[in-house]
Amino acid sequence: MTGYATVQSSAAQPASTHEPKAGSGSWLGLEIRSVNSRFLDLSFRLPEELRQFEPALRELLVGQLKRGKVEVRATIEGGSASPVAEPSTRLLQRLNAVQDNVKAWIGDVQPLCVADVLRLAAAEQGGARAWSADVLPLAEKALKELLAARKREGTRLAATLIERIGHIRKLAQHATPLVPKLVASQRQRFIERWKDAMSAAPGTAIPEAAQDRALAEATAFAMRIDVAEEITRLGSHLDELERLISKGGEIGKRLDFLIQELHREANTMGSKSAALELTHLSVDMKVLIEQMREQVQNIE
Repeated sequence: MTGYATVQSSAAQPASTHEPKAGSGSWLGLEIRSVNSRFLDLSFRLPEELRQFEPALRELLVGQLKRGKVEVRATIEGGSASPVAEPSTRLLQRLNAVQDNVKAWIGDVQPLCVADVLRLAAAEQGGARAWSADVLPLAEKALKELLAARKREGTRLAATLIERIGHIRKLAQHATPLVPKLVASQRQRFIERWKDAMSAAPGTAIPEAAQDRALAEATAFAMRIDVAEEITRLGSHLDELERLISKGGEIGKRLDFLIQELHREANTMGSKSAALELTHLSVDMKVLIEQMREQVQNIE
């Protein structure tokens, strides 16, 4: 199911210094989007300084979500006038010493560029350490809002499914009285054809054995076109669908199975039908069932 949640958190002033940092007015924004999908597909768009939190975020989402294409996006914005973090003298000295040490051991390596130094300076001033206490609580809050949004959509989706179930029940009710009429009509038509075939001349009586055989053939044919059993199973599956929807919980796979069974019964009705009206009812049922299938595939 679809859903959207966004939350923000302001950075706290570090206790290790009384001097304001360039990122002291920064904030962390976390956004979770979810769209329909049969399976759970997670993707993350995190700044470099938050990459280390991806496994924990993934574990949090997997524990709560079962289906959906879910995207997690995090943004860190600074509140200072200058968007570029200025490296401190201590950081530059440390980077220079580390670089010399690496060159002494490895030899021919690429030196640090300005972009590398600025990225490390940003990480030092407002990086992962500043947000380590905020990322997971913020993600839990966003996930809670996402689940609430998905629950609201689930309520609307349940109402839509119940409406479709009602339409299928009405079609089944229209089909039910057609069955005995169709059987009687086909039986009578079969007997009349036997009469035409067996009558040697007008007024000639049909032998009793031939008449019994005609009745037996008509009965067998009526059994082949009788869809009462399919209509009964259809009603049973609809009852179970309503029960599961009312119960809630993780019912997606069970709903998938029941939708398949509904389609099977409606398809059998169409294949056994010997009347155009019953065929139309079967087609209308399959249209409604297909609409339900598209929605059910998105339910956990």
